Amino acid sequence: MRKLIITEFMTLDGVIEAPDKWSIQYWNEAISNFKREEVFSADSFVLGRVTYDGFSKAWPTMEGTGDFGERMNSLPKYVASKTLKQEDMIWNANVMSDDVVEKINELKNQQGMNILVAGSPDFAQTLIKEKLVDEFWLLVYPVTLGQGKKLFQDGAETKLQLLETKDMGSGVVLIKYATIV
Repeated sequence: MRKLIITEFMTLDGVIEAPDKWSIQYWNEAISNFKREEVFSADSFVLGRVTYDGFSKAWPTMEGTGDFGERMNSLPKYVASKTLKQEDMIWNANVMSDDVVEKINELKNQQGMNILVAGSPDFAQTLIKEKLVDEFWLLVYPVTLGQGKKLFQDGAETKLQLLETKDMGSGVVLIKYATIV
């Protein structure tokens, strides 16, 4: 069974929204290496529509990304959306509009590598609520925003087991958790 892993850039107060506005100044080689290892540990992405829209506009035209960019662009993407149609999809993507929980379970039951969920705060909350997440890989940044979309909504209960912590430099800490069923 494949693992569904939510991977996020997160502020200390739990915000995962718009990391391009607050994480860039902390970027370093350790974070870059982790993101590379992460992408090469997976063979597909599951994304919400808003994250898919942003990624699909940026990644195919990004220059100088080498084999990381090639991997990002070549991996299959499965996009949860009630508004997109398959004929609208680009960037090696397939739309999941009906019974997303069933489709995620089908993906998890296939042979293969990890399935990554990046960004997609609203969709991630659905995956958490439906108990579909196997692990969380969080890069926690030394920033608080006081507002914004968070990974865990009020009332969301998830029991976790710590797998790893690592100082990534720049004040950023990698924290990996497995869900406890």
